[in-house]
Amino acid sequence: MNKVSIFDRLLLVLGTVVLGSLAFPNIATAQSQFPNAQTVTNDTQVSVETEDIPVPGSVITAATALTNSADLLTPENNGNKANQNIESPTQIAQADIDIGGATRGGSSYIGIAGNIGLNGGQSSLGDGNFAVISKVGLSRTLSVRPAAIFGDNTSILIPVTYDFPIASSDDPFREPLPIAPYVGAGAAVTTGDNSKVGFLLSGGVDLPLTEKFTATAGVNVGFFDETDIGLLLGVGYNFR
Repeated sequence: MNKVSIFDRLLLVLGTVVLGSLAFPNIATAQSQFPNAQTVTNDTQVSVETEDIPVPGSVITAATALTNSADLLTPENNGNKANQNIESPTQIAQADIDIGGATRGGSSYIGIAGNIGLNGGQSSLGDGNFAVISKVGLSRTLSVRPAAIFGDNTSILIPVTYDFPIASSDDPFREPLPIAPYVGAGAAVTTGDNSKVGFLLSGGVDLPLTEKFTATAGVNVGFFDETDIGLLLGVGYNFR
């Protein structure tokens, strides 16, 4: 009876050893194939992360947060941002007054001329006489052209003229005649015993000769009791 008991115990021990040898290699193999695997035991506590539950007074819907957001949307702030995005308005170009300066029709000048009377005779404008002429630029397009025609009844002409640019040519191989037309109106004054003031129409062309001299030709029409017409031909010295 004791022998049987010992034999049974030996078989039990031998079986345990065999089972252990078979089990441990499988565990080692599993660990080598899945190194990141972890054994979960009954003692392991699984922690579940839950999202934060909004607490009154601590989320973005709180009154303080809404007030701060409203401050960012005030008209003052919006206006400042709008002002930063708005470019400065373009300034409107204006013609600067430059008395005595050159116009787009050429330089200002003073000179002498001969007047050829074409009609009338109430003033020296309608007779053949000697004259002093001038052109004084006011802007790039406007000038005043005072002139004095000497005679029995000396005439003073004060027209304000619109100066056109010097003519150009589209043909690069042809040099155009550099004439600068002008047209204007003003006042004509006769001196003497029967001095009168009349309306004046004036028109003509300027022809730059050199940097210092300009030739000019112009027709002047003075409206007095009768209409006096004269043709002025002269040369001026450019002072600007």
